[in-house]
Amino acid sequence: MFYATNIIPINDYAPPFFFNRRLHVPNFVSLSSKLVKVIEYISQIDFEFSNHDAYTVWLQQVATSEDFSIEALTYVFVSDEELHKMNVKYLNHNTLTDIITFNYVENVSISGDIFISIDRVKENALDFKVSFEDELRRVMVHGLLHLMNYNDKTVQQQAIMTQKEDEKLNMFHVEH
Repeated sequence: MFYATNIIPINDYAPPFFFNRRLHVPNFVSLSSKLVKVIEYISQIDFEFSNHDAYTVWLQQVATSEDFSIEALTYVFVSDEELHKMNVKYLNHNTLTDIITFNYVENVSISGDIFISIDRVKENALDFKVSFEDELRRVMVHGLLHLMNYNDKTVQQQAIMTQKEDEKLNMFHVEH
């Protein structure tokens, strides 16, 4: 499957407001007397993302399986309209997309924002004849893989990305 994903490094574009907020508000919770950084899930539309804990554990396992650690990660669920505006503003692309990834660091610590169009995920699920939940997980892991330096601009990169997506999706089903 090919996804019209866009990665925006912080050095090239002005970041969205989530990154600025993160500079001022530490994103930590205490679990078993250890400080653990949280993956945030924010919905800017009428969409309720549930089972945060299972997704957080899975996404952390995905990062660890590639020798990365998640320092600060936010998934933001938006409409086609909102993601289109961002695509035009930050990439000068006047097209719909399912995901835009903002990468704020270039090392083994992940810090980024991943914006996902729920409208696109719903349509992709119908087109690919998969459940909405399966497609949402695929798009979520796709964005995380981009933050771990996987690309999909060439046919070869797309094949590697799809193989990695499948591998990481299987981790969700096995672990949960």
